[in-house]
Amino acid sequence: MAENCIVSVNPRPSKGLSSKLLDLVERVVVKLMHDASLPLHYLSGNFAPVQDETPPVKDLPVVHGFLPECLNGEFVRVGPNPKFNPVAGYHWFDGDGMIHGVRIKDGKATYVSRYVKTSRLKQEEFFGAAKFMKIGDLKGFLGLFMVYLQQLRAKLKVLDVSYGNGTANTALVYHHGKLLALSEADKPYVVKVLEDGDLQTLGMMDYDKRLTHSFTAHPKIDPATGEMFTFGYSRTPPYVTYRVISEDGIMHDPVPITISEPIMMHDFAITETYAIFMDLPMYFRPKEMVKEKKMAYKFDPTKKARFGVLPRYAKDELVIRWFELPNCFIFHNANAWDEEDEVVLITCRLENPDLDMVSGNVKEKQENFINELYEMRFNMKTGSASQKKLSVSAVDFPRINERYTGKKQRYVYGIIVDDISKFTGIIKFDLHAEAETGKTMLEVGGNIKGIYKPGQGRYVSEAIYVPREAGEEDDGYLIFFVHDENTGKSCVNVVDAKTMSAEPVAVVDLPHRVPYGFHALFVTEEQLQEQTLT
Repeated sequence: MAENCIVSVNPRPSKGLSSKLLDLVERVVVKLMHDASLPLHYLSGNFAPVQDETPPVKDLPVVHGFLPECLNGEFVRVGPNPKFNPVAGYHWFDGDGMIHGVRIKDGKATYVSRYVKTSRLKQEEFFGAAKFMKIGDLKGFLGLFMVYLQQLRAKLKVLDVSYGNGTANTALVYHHGKLLALSEADKPYVVKVLEDGDLQTLGMMDYDKRLTHSFTAHPKIDPATGEMFTFGYSRTPPYVTYRVISEDGIMHDPVPITISEPIMMHDFAITETYAIFMDLPMYFRPKEMVKEKKMAYKFDPTKKARFGVLPRYAKDELVIRWFELPNCFIFHNANAWDEEDEVVLITCRLENPDLDMVSGNVKEKQENFINELYEMRFNMKTGSASQKKLSVSAVDFPRINERYTGKKQRYVYGIIVDDISKFTGIIKFDLHAEAETGKTMLEVGGNIKGIYKPGQGRYVSEAIYVPREAGEEDDGYLIFFVHDENTGKSCVNVVDAKTMSAEPVAVVDLPHRVPYGFHALFVTEEQLQEQTLT
């Protein structure tokens, strides 16, 4: 390992007799227990992976408008792109992480796509086939078998799990001169952006061996201090561990957070004073996975939602304050801030989520998928908690002007969810305005200041706000991918974040389609130039 905390990832799998015998057993069990007639929705249409990486393609056609100077940098979005066909089931969360990047400089654009070279991907390339357990397999007795098979492959050194088994397919963050590719079951992978826009995986971050647990896909960067705040969750105690990483990349001591049992905690939030943890009843229940043939994580609608507010530099959890609100689940928060005696959280709140909704064999539409923008308040003086609904369904992937992370801000940009994983448009909320009552659909008025929709059969990705050099909070642009299911082509759209005009500022055609995926980031020109291996 180098002194700079980047671990070179060189797994040592084995193709010996043990490997062949376990493969044979797997084939027999899958044939007996897996229904191969079930459709794998997330391997079809524009969810299907692209077959190859794309080296930099320069001088892309800007077919409409122009690329503003403040977009000099690289727009990157990561998502699942399985390199090998699954042995049995497939969940949308399963695919190998592939980053799609658009390098913009002086009004010109270059496109590139590269896999994040994880330990998992390197080993499956060695075998030329899928070998690691998938979330999509974790149902019924087949799920139990797959768990034991993975453990046996690791024990017999068929697979090398010393570097973890994550996919790096979920989100991206830039901190201390490094672009990090993240998935919440693993440590971060470091990806360097080259001058021509190409992407090179350098290795894994372990922060000088101080990181020994998983790392959330949604860490928070304080724009004032340059610190990164993060956590990991686990199926064994401590179920949650909080960490602070200094501006110069030093990871502070772990702060374990006590909760009653293992849960899924996908996101959290920070203010200038506190960190906010979400103990929501999405429980890890492997026994029910076997009995009910459901996913290992199951939502319990009978339990309250708990929110823990901890001073963000606390050395232990003794001063955490817990608040209760009605039952819900949350994938993504927009922001949080301190306001007199209260801590305010702006979030996308789900009712009765079912992770089977994004497993392989699902309906095209999700009628009971309810995801709404909410304001939650936690009074640190009285111990009371309240919440207020800010929108109807369905809104997710909320983003803000990240200069306001942890501070009171006015505008939230989200995506409109047509079904669980297709996004029909971009929506702008004004938190200073009141939501219109009696609404049954998302439309402009009240606190909704603008909606951008690319048209029938065209779907967007998460939109990233890029500010101009100076100006008001919403004086900037939104950049995102658009895929046209009518033509099979993809492009990049740039929209004025202040006006949300139906006419885009720029449209850039891409050389091939970009599959639907997860989270995005804009790496500025300044950040590209300051990338460091230290």
